[in-house]
Parts: sequence; C-alpha cells; structure tokens
Amino acid sequence: MYNIVEIGGHQYKVSAGDLIDVQKLQADEGSKVELDKVLFVGGENTIVGEPTVKGAKVVAHVIRHDKSRKVIVSKRRKGRWKRKNGHRQQYTALLITEVHNGSGKIMKIESDNKWATKYLGQK
Repeated sequence: MYNIVEIGGHQYKVSAGDLIDVQKLQADEGSKVELDKVLFVGGENTIVGEPTVKGAKVVAHVIRHDKSRKVIVSKRRKGRWKRKNGHRQQYTALLITEVHNGSGKIMKIESDNKWATKYLGQK
C-alpha cells in the first residue's frame, strides 16, 4: 500500500519505510509529524481523494534538518561582466513510519528495515 501526499506544495509517493527529503518543516528533530493531505491511496483498493482522502494520513519521524548540495549559477555577458552565485536549499529528512488508508487499514514500518534500525533504534 502506498499514498500520494502533499507536503509544502509538492507531491510525494510514500509507503512505510521510505526516507524522503522535503522542503524544510517547522518541527523538531526526533519528533513525529502527521501528514493528512493524502491525495491518493494505492494498493489493492485504490482511493482517489476529492481533493483529499477522508481519514487517510501518513505518520513520519523527523530525522534531520540540513542543506542540499550547492548549485552554482553563472551569468556572463560577452566582453562585459560575469557573475557567479551559489544556492543551497534547506530540507528536512522524513522517515515514513505509518501509512493509513482512511478505512482502517494501517501499514507500519518493519522492525528489520535498515532505516528503522539506524534512526529509530529498532532491532
């Protein structure tokens, strides 16, 4: 089972055990975040939201806040000038721990998942 969820104006396809990078969220590291803007539920029975699926949600664990790789932007005019700028976008890494489909079915992260053992301390 997977969900398509909207976070910060972007859509992400997530399932339990995924590690995704999203635009920076105002949440503390180590806290849990509930994402309730679920647009689509896929799997055995697909549910399309109008605009969202009622009762569906995604529970995620905030791993870290960081900056992405630097992007270099160069501008140049023939014979006149040149300029070099850089930009690093801030992001939040989320570990998806639970996926709810809105009709009672819940898919949780497996305890032997490599991300669960690394970040949640599960064995």
